[in-house]
Formats: sequence, structure tokens, C-alpha cells
Amino acid sequence: MAKQGQTTNQGLEGLTAAAKEAAKDANTNETGKALPPVHLWNPPFCGDLDMRIAGDGTWFYMGTPIGRPALVRLFSTILKREDGKHFLVTPVEKVGIRVDDAPFLAVEMLREGDKSGRLLRFRTNVDDWVDCNSSHRLRFKAAADGGLTPYLHVRADLWAKVTRALYYDLVDMGEERVVDGRPMFGIASGGEFFAMADAEEVRAAL
Repeated sequence: MAKQGQTTNQGLEGLTAAAKEAAKDANTNETGKALPPVHLWNPPFCGDLDMRIAGDGTWFYMGTPIGRPALVRLFSTILKREDGKHFLVTPVEKVGIRVDDAPFLAVEMLREGDKSGRLLRFRTNVDDWVDCNSSHRLRFKAAADGGLTPYLHVRADLWAKVTRALYYDLVDMGEERVVDGRPMFGIASGGEFFAMADAEEVRAAL
């Protein structure tokens, strides 16, 4: 077993086999997807794996893109975040991986309705469908170009970066509401209002 900070000898084939074995314990979560109960597992740390999730959602192993979507989806089911770091976890081992930004991308959005009004549903690049509501919130981070980058909470402190095209769609459907006595521009979904920016600043920028 590798010590912390060292690189694990676990190869891609071994990790794939372990992930498939872990999938046998999968339970359906609130998004309707069967996921292993990684939150219940606390195996020993086995070192860092040369695996990286790039900012565009591409998974790399030893510098080479993982070209099999089914394999990426499999690994995404055993992804866990602890203390700001990302790991792939099975019942018997935990290996560290690098994530450049967010581990997922939100690549598609549907506008539906529920008893509370508008409901936005997002599809991630690993085919999770996530309802935007109080449990799966939108947050907005200042981008390098002076704009904003939205992120959607998927599960257990794992987030999806919303693509630029969907960001523009969100802006188009945005509205002003008073939040804590202050006019804010934001998005309503699932009975919640997710503030993007100060409304006066948004008006000045238009």
C-alpha cells in the first residue's frame, strides 16, 4: 500500500474491476441513478492515481483521454470529495485523483414545471439528470473574463460546471427579486431563487 503523497500502483484494469464490484452494492438515489454507497465506505488511503478530470469534463489516465464513455460513467459513480480533494473509493481502497475545476459538466437543460412553479432539470456529461432545487442548488463564481460561471450541486459536495451556452440561457430567463432587502438578479427553480448578482450592477452592464 502506498503512503500518503505517493503514487498507487493500482492500474486502470484493477480499478475498473473494483468499481464494477462496488456497483453490485448500488442503490438508487434521488436523481434516479443507481450509485454505490460511497458515503458509507472509509477504506485506507492507497495513494494518488495518475488520473485527472480536465475543466472541459474529459477524464485522463496517465495523460491519455479515457475514450470509453461507459468507463467514465463507471468511475463517476465511485467519486467522492473529502476536505476539498477528490477520490475514487471502493469498500477496500481510496485513491486520489486531480480535478481541474468541477468533476462534472451540465450539458443540457430542460424547463419544466412543478407545484412550486418553474423547474429546471440538468443533464450532466455522465448522464445524471438533476433537478435544480433546494437540495441541488445553483451557485455562481466570478469568471476570469469578468462574467459568471454557474455550478450545480449534483450530490455529496460534487458539482457540475454549467456550460457557457446554458449560462446564457439562464441569463435570458433571469429575474429581479429582493433578497434580504437588496434587489438581486437570479434564477427561480424548484421553489427556490438562486441569486446571480446585484440587480443594479446587472442593469448597468446592459
